[in-house]
Amino acid sequence: MFGEGPAAAGIVLVGEQPGDREDLEGHPFVGPAGHVLDTALEKAGIERDEVYVTNVVKHFRWEARGKRRIHRKPSQEHIEACKPWLEAELDRVKPRALVFLGATAAQAFLGRAFRVTAMRGVPLESSLAPVVLATVHPSSILRVREAEDREAEMGRFVKDLSTAAKLSRESQSAPGRT
Repeated sequence: MFGEGPAAAGIVLVGEQPGDREDLEGHPFVGPAGHVLDTALEKAGIERDEVYVTNVVKHFRWEARGKRRIHRKPSQEHIEACKPWLEAELDRVKPRALVFLGATAAQAFLGRAFRVTAMRGVPLESSLAPVVLATVHPSSILRVREAEDREAEMGRFVKDLSTAAKLSRESQSAPGRT
């Protein structure tokens, strides 16, 4: 499954891989994590139809448990096999801001030693885009048990997306940028 969004989107959001709902519906970020993402984008003042959303791995890796298809983390082999497609998407869109959602997505391009917990929301030097940063995957917010903690985590996620949007706007108006 490839990404969706405007061909000239200012922001590209990159997740790990499609989930069960995404795989069944054929669109990225339409399941529960997609709903969290939509809410966070709205709170950050970002229109979903103005961003390009995609994943590092283009297929849903899963294992059967009864009638359910349970997510399995993609292997390095799957990441490497799908990397050319993501690189082609980035080359076509040429975003001003690239946001990796979760460790798997970030590590695919920033190296296996990269830690989202240590570098979350921090702009990084990269040739991938004028603005590159990583944050949590929206599915991680779904796994936070306590409502107060979940709300705080959502606030941090919104702040990270707001940072990306602000820096994207600034990079667009910076001298020498198009």
